[in-house]
Amino acid sequence: MIFKIIYSEIADLQLEELENSPAMEIQAKAVFKTLGLLETNLKHPSLNTHKFDSLIGENGETVFEAYAQNNTPRAYRIFWHYGPDKSVITIVSISPHP
Repeated sequence: MIFKIIYSEIADLQLEELENSPAMEIQAKAVFKTLGLLETNLKHPSLNTHKFDSLIGENGETVFEAYAQNNTPRAYRIFWHYGPDKSVITIVSISPHP
């Protein structure tokens, strides 16, 4: 199934910041690749997608974490949930691993 991706206000700002920062070019490339995989293949093994219990969606949705990077300091993660419609996923946050 192909999903439409929408962004929370925070995720939209985070993505814009990544996109406009030359120092973050490697991270931005990894994030955009991951967004493409989320759109086309949520079960791709490189995503390492799993439930993330520390966040919930605005309407109580279960939030998942997908890896944009791995085995690197402050590796970027994408937090998302299903909805608001069946064929849509909402990106909640795009941030480095704490």
